Formats: sequence, structure tokens, C-alpha cells
Amino acid sequence: MSHVLSTYARFPVTLVRGEGTRVWDDAGKSYLDFCTGIAVCSLGHCPPRLVHAIREQAGTLLHVSNLYGIPQQEELARVIVEDHVKLPGKVFFANSGAESNDGLIKTARKFGHARPQLDGSPRYEVLSFTKSFHGRTLGGINATGQDKVKEGFDPLLPGFRHLPFNDLAALEAAIRPETAAVLLEPVQGEGGVNVATPAFLRGVAALCKKHDVLLLLDEVQTGFGRCGPTMAWRAIAPEIQPDAISWAKGMGGGFPIGAFWLSDRAVDATGKALSSLMGPGSHGTTYGGNPLACAASLAVLEEVVEMDLPANVARQEQRIREIIASWQLPVITEVRGVGLLLGIGLDVSQFAVPEGKLPAAFVCGKLLEAGLLVPPAGPETIRLLPPLNVTDEEVDEALAIFRATLSSLVTDH
Repeated sequence: MSHVLSTYARFPVTLVRGEGTRVWDDAGKSYLDFCTGIAVCSLGHCPPRLVHAIREQAGTLLHVSNLYGIPQQEELARVIVEDHVKLPGKVFFANSGAESNDGLIKTARKFGHARPQLDGSPRYEVLSFTKSFHGRTLGGINATGQDKVKEGFDPLLPGFRHLPFNDLAALEAAIRPETAAVLLEPVQGEGGVNVATPAFLRGVAALCKKHDVLLLLDEVQTGFGRCGPTMAWRAIAPEIQPDAISWAKGMGGGFPIGAFWLSDRAVDATGKALSSLMGPGSHGTTYGGNPLACAASLAVLEEVVEMDLPANVARQEQRIREIIASWQLPVITEVRGVGLLLGIGLDVSQFAVPEGKLPAAFVCGKLLEAGLLVPPAGPETIRLLPPLNVTDEEVDEALAIFRATLSSLVTDH
């Protein structure tokens, strides 16, 4: 009997070892891993640079409180601001994407007090979008535009509304005096791999500026190379300038770390910076940004840049799209996404699904049996999330398994 809470519908496999793009279960069977911990293991499993950084730092200093200076934290913040965001600002380190998004929500509330409504009452509302996913804390589920994550957790927190994604007119009509921020994912991962259009992202940025509303980007799944450019919004509308960004997942390569960045832009006539609104006592964490986590993340981000992994991501995306298109399989409706955050849409009428199972999860189970790990993204979409350094041979092998499995399902129908 397991003593672990049953909050996951787990696939019937227990993984015990990993190397590169492969993992092995407790029976010795190997799998190609195109799930990577849901876009977490950005360099694959046990990459030498990351393993060395963790071992070295673990033998020097694991943890100290944020009451004291942490050199690795300062260096990681500098690298993120100067080499990746490339806009003036400051970084707060957390442990997960949900925590990072809660930081964005708290920032929006702080901003709403600093820039109140005309009658002096604070602004507090955060607008987000249907099919979004922003974490499983109370703040995260209220920001998320999916009802299923909120069931049984009433009463919901006030101050959130959800609008149709990629509908600029709906957003413009929705902004009210109490609106403080707009929160969105450049590519919705959990919601089905839905990409913000360039026109929508540019329009959102313009509306935020027009109405003095913060533009908050959730790059928890998309950031640091997953979509090609290390900041995913630059793959879509590179000229926009967000006010805040959240990250986690791939920035640690498998080691738990999250972060959010706040712009240094002025929020009042005195020149007070947005990044200064969260002062001492306003936000905190025990573990966030400790020496071990920051050493791990520095190793990952250095590898991403030095090996030019964004170039490999762009090339592999193109190869995957071309190979899948060449199959001309009617069961595949489309390939959505950017970089190596790709969603394969399925025509679920073309294969039989056992009663009580969601089609995408059923197909993921069949792919697992064939030796390929991939996660679903909604009921009719399969996600491909290989490591950013995945090779041509590994992509070819994974796609061959994918094609054979889908063809078999359709033939058996």
C-alpha cells in the first residue's frame, strides 16, 4: 500500500535511472524521454555539467538564509537580467512555477496600491485567459482559466477574470478601473499548446501601456530556450517589453528552482521603480535562491548559451514539422507550438478509446508501451518536450515510434 497521496493518475511505470534522452524503469526497460519531467530536464538526464555543479556546491555550502548575501544568487540574477531578459530589472528566486506566479500576482496587487483608481481605492484585478495554467496554489488556480483545477476549492479568491485567448477585442472590452494586470503564457502548455499570435501579443502590450496595466508573462514552461529564443515572447513579438516574467521548470534542468523578474521601469512621477515595490517584509522564501539551487541553474543556463541550444531547438522543430507532414496521417490534425514545445492534435474519431479514458492519455499509454515517454496536453493533444540538446537520431527514433503507434491504433479501429 502506498503512503503517497493519490493526486496523480500515474502511468504504470517506475523510473529509476536516466542518462541523456533515455530513462530506465525498475525492470530494466529503456525509454526515449520526450516528456523530460514536463519540460524540466532541458539538458536531458544527469548532464555532466549540471551533475558536477551540484556535487561541487553540495560539498561547499548547501543552504543559508536569505538574511545573508549569497554570491551564486547574485551571479544568477545578473546572468538572467543581462544575458536573457536583456531589460533592466531585478529577480526574486523561489522554488517552483506556482510560487513564481504567486509573486507576479502579489506584484500586481502592490502596483494597484501604488497606482490606484481615480477615487483612491487600490486596483487589484488580474485578467488571464481560458485554457491557461498558472499553478496549483490558491493564487495559481484562481488565475488559471480551467474550471477543473478549481473544483472543490470554493470560495474562489476575488480579483480574477478569464477571457478568450488571442481575442484582443475581448481584452479591450474587459479592462476596468480596478484592473491592475494582464497575465498570459506566450504558449499555453497545459491548455493544449496554444500559441499567442504576434498581433495579439503586440496588442496586449499596447493595451497595457494605454491603460497603465502591468503585462505579466508566465514563462514557467516556455522560458530559457524551450521555444528557441531564451525568452519565448521574443519568438513571437520580440519588440514588446513586459513588466514582469515568471520562470521555473527548465531553468534548473531537474533541480527545483523558480524565479520572477520585475522591470525597473518607473511607476510614478518620482521615478519609483516597479522592482522596488516588493521591499523587505513584503515577500520571502526559506529555500528560494539558496547556493545549491543557484549553482545548478547557472550550470544549465551556461550550457544553453555556450552550446547554442536555441539554434538546435529551432532546427529540430523544423525537422519534426517536416517529418510529421510527410506522413500525411489523417489522424494527426495539426502541429501547434513553438520550438520544442509542440502539440500534436489528434482526430480522436479515428481510433477506439476505452471507456473512462481521455484520448490523449490513452495514446500516451500506448506510446509508453512502445518505449516513448510523452505527456498529454488536454484531451486531444500530445506534447513533445524533448531535451533542448536532442539529436537528429533521437528525434527520428521517437517519431518512428509515434508514427507506428498511431498507425496501429487506426488500423485496429
